[in-house]
Amino acid sequence: METATRICVGQFVGSHGVRGRVKVKSYTAVPESLFAYGQLTDESGARAFALTMTGMGKDHFLAELQGVRDRDAADALKGTRLYINRDQLPATDDEDEFYHADLIGLVATTADGEPFGEIKAIYDFGGGDMLEIAHAASGKMVTIPFTRAAVPVVDVKAGIVTVEPPAGLFEKVKPTPEELAEMEGGPAADEAVASEGGVPEAHEANGDEEA
Repeated sequence: METATRICVGQFVGSHGVRGRVKVKSYTAVPESLFAYGQLTDESGARAFALTMTGMGKDHFLAELQGVRDRDAADALKGTRLYINRDQLPATDDEDEFYHADLIGLVATTADGEPFGEIKAIYDFGGGDMLEIAHAASGKMVTIPFTRAAVPVVDVKAGIVTVEPPAGLFEKVKPTPEELAEMEGGPAADEAVASEGGVPEAHEANGDEEA
């Protein structure tokens, strides 16, 4: 979950090649904006990163990092979340509004208060925003439309959202890497702003080798 003064805008998701390039996923409404903020930090704030975009993958960017020169160093960064100071983003107009990136890491529960999972990412594939959630019971990734019906309550301060999973959701659950391996026979925030309790509105403020 975000601190009061910093917000998560991306995450290292892997390495690329042998020269230290990294794969980085952006959580900003305009994905390229990740590279416009200057230095980013890890969750502790102790380590800073200067990213230079070198290419794009299917759902991530490829980037070079100062001081990272080999695959082992790039691999060691996998899973590291990237933060900026909140004051680098425009202020929201209302106390009940929030940045989409505020949702990353929030706990999702059902209307009965049962744990459902943790929000990992927000996507827009053209049909509206979707929350990607790591399902607590199965460990699999599920997607839920970010609408009033499916997400009736968002409490950023408490770090919780309430979800009403659509019928048939678990017929579309993404397989785990292990299951994919078995099936394939091989190894496996100029952000959008939304109002709590309502249907999100997108308010954008004014960023070689195969992936």
